[in-house]
Amino acid sequence: MKLNQWTLGLAAVGVISLPSALQAEEAAVPLMTALSSTTISGYVDTSAQWNPGTGTGGSLRPTLFGGQDKADGFNLNVVQLSISKPLDETDWAAGYRVDLWLGPDANTLGTQSTLSTGSSDLAIRQAYVATRVPVGRGLDLKMGVFDSVIGYESIAAVDNPNFTRSYGRTIEPTTHTGLLASYRPHELVSVAAGVADTVGPQINSRAWPVKAESYKTYMGAVAITAPDSWGWLAGSTLYGGVVNGFSGGTANQTSWYVGATVATPIEGLRLGASWDVLDLHDQTGDLWAVSLYGSYAATDRLSLHVRGELATSVADQFGAGSENNQVWALTGTVQYDLWQNVLTRAEVRWDHADEGTYFSSDSGWNRRNSLLFVANVIYKF
Repeated sequence: MKLNQWTLGLAAVGVISLPSALQAEEAAVPLMTALSSTTISGYVDTSAQWNPGTGTGGSLRPTLFGGQDKADGFNLNVVQLSISKPLDETDWAAGYRVDLWLGPDANTLGTQSTLSTGSSDLAIRQAYVATRVPVGRGLDLKMGVFDSVIGYESIAAVDNPNFTRSYGRTIEPTTHTGLLASYRPHELVSVAAGVADTVGPQINSRAWPVKAESYKTYMGAVAITAPDSWGWLAGSTLYGGVVNGFSGGTANQTSWYVGATVATPIEGLRLGASWDVLDLHDQTGDLWAVSLYGSYAATDRLSLHVRGELATSVADQFGAGSENNQVWALTGTVQYDLWQNVLTRAEVRWDHADEGTYFSSDSGWNRRNSLLFVANVIYKF
């Protein structure tokens, strides 16, 4: 699976030294059609989850793709089926990509179009036509549905160092329907700019009648990579981006993002950091989240990952209760790849609210702490 350079997955790859299951070239299979360069690939994401304590069957951690339906049991999270023809190196290259999601997480993705009658276990994650215009080094264009240009983590767990998503990932946009242009003015610098219907993921959504019929969402991002001459810092990357537009209700919202992946003089050790701000224009305060990452590749098969977070919630924007709150979270993940093409990991996560009872149980929002144990198994094909 060749990741979009502007998805969160690329940033996550920069943090970790991936073991064999993810280092290997994806076994994309050419389709027997007139378009011999078309390939099919994907993955199956499964997990087993345990929430310790009495009455935790309804436990809800308000982060993306979490929820009470996954508590204390075995889960199919999502199946991704990808069909694509990547751009080649020619001046007027053309291609496409379709990422289909099947399973429970497809409902949470929220890309069902304006004509959909409700949620289902099938959704389009990405579906775009890619073209290149021979301007300078080559201007790459995507039109259709594509992942957001900002963020440190991917919406797909398979591309992240941890299984659960961060609070920063939760307050970021996920996908857009529009036009995205990417360009490399220098071999160490990448920029992207785009226009979309709305901030939200719903395909073919519109800002009107709340806004003018011509109202659109705008986005931009930049990535700067350290050159080889910087010694052990070579390959470290600084990311930044912004998305501004309409996402429902009556007002706009603006998402700001800054992130970095940093190499270290210790072989196999990578560090990362991200800062997200969600400015809801009709709210008096902003939501923000800070995350720190550390990953260590102990062997070709074994890697260790840790993430620490601090996030603030304003007026139920994380979906838990009605009070403003400050939440801390610590996540530890051990990944060991025993089988070829299979990602296996064990994860423990602890969330803590500074004030109030922010996490739910069977009897309501009455918990200040939330503890989670997860086993995650993903097969990539």
